Amino acid sequence: MKAIDVHCHIPTNIGMKPFEPYNKAMADYYKYDYEKMILTEEEFATVVEAADVKSILMAVDAETATGLERIPNDYVMDLVRKFPKSFIGGFASVDPWKGRAALQKIERAVKDLGMMGVKFHPPLQQFYTNDRRFYPIYELCSHLGVPVQFHTGTTGVGIKMRDSGIHLKYGQPLHLDDVAADFPDLTIIASHPSWPWQDEMLMILLHKENVFNELSGWSPKHFPPALKKEINGRLQDKFLFGSDYPAFQFGPLFEAWEAEGFKPEVMEKVFIKNAENILEIRINDQPE
Repeated sequence: MKAIDVHCHIPTNIGMKPFEPYNKAMADYYKYDYEKMILTEEEFATVVEAADVKSILMAVDAETATGLERIPNDYVMDLVRKFPKSFIGGFASVDPWKGRAALQKIERAVKDLGMMGVKFHPPLQQFYTNDRRFYPIYELCSHLGVPVQFHTGTTGVGIKMRDSGIHLKYGQPLHLDDVAADFPDLTIIASHPSWPWQDEMLMILLHKENVFNELSGWSPKHFPPALKKEINGRLQDKFLFGSDYPAFQFGPLFEAWEAEGFKPEVMEKVFIKNAENILEIRINDQPE
């Protein structure tokens, strides 16, 4: 197996619903044909299996902020069960503005559906992660022993759209430092290189034992020098591989990683071992 992909979106008709107004702009920015990216479930699973990857799928629920249809957590786990050779698990999504209902959805996602964590997209869902109104969510996730994943940095969602309604301020990683300090037993995964606040993210990774960084959504050739140095050096146990598929295709992404000349032992950590340790995944127990 080449990698555990800890951040994979679902390019089916259902999986693209929460991004409908933004898909064309994102495709233009990332230079891919949006219409050709919509796959059947079987086609999607085949792409992932052919890449020799085990992907973790992302649900999305931003109904309050966007009014757009969510991806049901049940749908994510149906895919995981149907295609175990391709998908290793799923991160639930809940709309943090739904109050008690959000807590109930998290509990059901973890206990009944077997989801491995919860994913939030602050710019899309329009909230600051350190807003204490949302602390009951982190309290529950800490109690359940599941990691929480937060989008950080800029986003392709709404890029170059006049009326996107996306506020990038919510993606500043410094807000996560409060959450990490106030919930020391909660595993926090910052999604994506956190540009333009990359140094801020590295500071938090160095300071907070319970914070990690998955590097999806960017080609490594565009990583800032400071990030490349830390991947290859003292923070090598803190980084995980993610694709952000379908925005990034597996073949070119792997080629870009290999071209950067990271140490082989570091590549093994970023691609597989760190995810195994942080997410408590045991690949040997998964279907071949």
